[in-house]
This record gives sequence, C-alpha cells and structure tokens, in this order.
Amino acid sequence: MGEMSTDELRGWFAGRIPDDWFTGSLDVTADRDEILVVGELAEVKAAKGASEAETAAANESRVDGFREDTRAARMHIAEEAQRRFDRHVSWGVKIGGETVTFTTAAVPVMTRLRMRERGVLDTLVDAGVARSRSEALAWCVKLVGDNEGAWIEQLRGALGTVREARSAGPKAGRHN
Repeated sequence: MGEMSTDELRGWFAGRIPDDWFTGSLDVTADRDEILVVGELAEVKAAKGASEAETAAANESRVDGFREDTRAARMHIAEEAQRRFDRHVSWGVKIGGETVTFTTAAVPVMTRLRMRERGVLDTLVDAGVARSRSEALAWCVKLVGDNEGAWIEQLRGALGTVREARSAGPKAGRHN
C-alpha cells in the first residue's frame, strides 16, 4: 500500500477502534518507523473536593484498566496495521491533561558525531542529565522540537509542498 496521509491513517484507525474506547477524535502521528495512536479517556468522576493525589491515582487506575482491558484488541488492530502500513504501531491515552504512551518504539539512528558534539553529549551524561550518549541525544532532539516547534512545522509544510511537486512531475524510468 502506498504512503498514507495522517488524515487517512487517522480515518483507518477510527474505523477499526471501537467507539466506546475514547471520547473525541484520535490523535495519530507517524514517521517512517512508527504510528502513534492516542485517544482521550473519559474523565474519572472523583469525589467532590478530591485531592490532587486522589485524582492522580484515579487517572492512573483508569489508564491501567484501559491498557489491560483493551490489550488483545489493540494488539490485533496493531498487527493488522503493521502488515498494511509496514510500521510499528504504538498506543497512548490522554486523561486529565496528561498523555501516557504504551511501549513506543525506540529506533536506533545511525549518526557520526565529531569530537565537539560527542563532548556535549558526554557533558550531559557526566552531569547526570542523561544515562547514556543515546539518551542525551534524544534529550537534545526533544529540546529542539519543544523550543523550535513553529520552525519544525514550517519545515514539514515545505516538505509537503516538495512531495506534491515531485508527485506531479515526471516519473523516474519513463522515457517518452
């Protein structure tokens, strides 16, 4: 199957996921390796005047229950999607303003770093910010994503325009 847009992926998952699992629409994000499907769980009806600790425990319990109760069905949907889209499928939920993900893919990325870049990662490890160079690099990437989100979205939009232009142009291997 060809490359699907995020809207098409969201539609496919919306069609496969039982209506009673989530409130509202799904949040589906994807890259070359993974599709992350996140749905919002119904708020827990906590006691009037419940403490933050009680609300947090109730939300955690709701997430744990959802994860256990839906495990077999989620695995079945994920296996079907993995065959269809050739990508790992991960799941998550939103509740009480928090997002909890289940077993997201940690994909190794090959890179060659110069001494200066390795020094930055080693400083983060030595300072206890990260346990390894790999974790330090992931932390750096997250920091750029969080602080330069608008710029990253602008780049993604520009890449979408490039893909459209490529698909409208001549196809490789065609000789007229």
